[in-house]
Amino acid sequence: MGCDLKHTNINGCAVMKTEAYSQTRDDSMSKRFSHQVITAVSFGLTTAVITSLGMIVGIQSATSSKLAVVAGLVVMAFTDGLSDAVSLHTAEEAEVQRGRGKHTSLEIWLTTILTFFSVSGFTLTFTFPILLLSSEDALWVTIAWGMLLLILLNSYIAKIRKEHPIRLVSEHISLAVLVIIVSHLVGSFVATVL
Repeated sequence: MGCDLKHTNINGCAVMKTEAYSQTRDDSMSKRFSHQVITAVSFGLTTAVITSLGMIVGIQSATSSKLAVVAGLVVMAFTDGLSDAVSLHTAEEAEVQRGRGKHTSLEIWLTTILTFFSVSGFTLTFTFPILLLSSEDALWVTIAWGMLLLILLNSYIAKIRKEHPIRLVSEHISLAVLVIIVSHLVGSFVATVL
């Protein structure tokens, strides 16, 4: 019993046609929006980790105040999340291909919303160790957490690109370590000057 998917009839072909269309539609939607999801999550996670570690280390070096660190992270989760989302929104709008916008309005807004939630969500995860542990322990746990997130993200990106993860992971871990060192120096300088 064969089915002509162009026509529906009483022998069940209508159901097969609907299922085939639904599967094709789901596959094309996941492919269509994969750029937005990967862009928003990879950008959001990276900026949340780098900025959070910089803030935690810098404020900890300057004040040793848990309240200041947690307040800074919570405020930053929303302000940096909004700022990054708007910036990525503008960048997506500015992408032009063949004289036209490269992304649809839906794609741009999806990137914007996912970026906000990604930045805010990942930033807020850094508050838990600070609230639950001593200042020194929290510092080391947040650094380890940030490094783990970067390792997982960059390993995934390397897998997508069919590359060995060592180069990407070491590059981003090195940049995070540089941010930590600079933040510590700036925080210590601020503490001695003020």
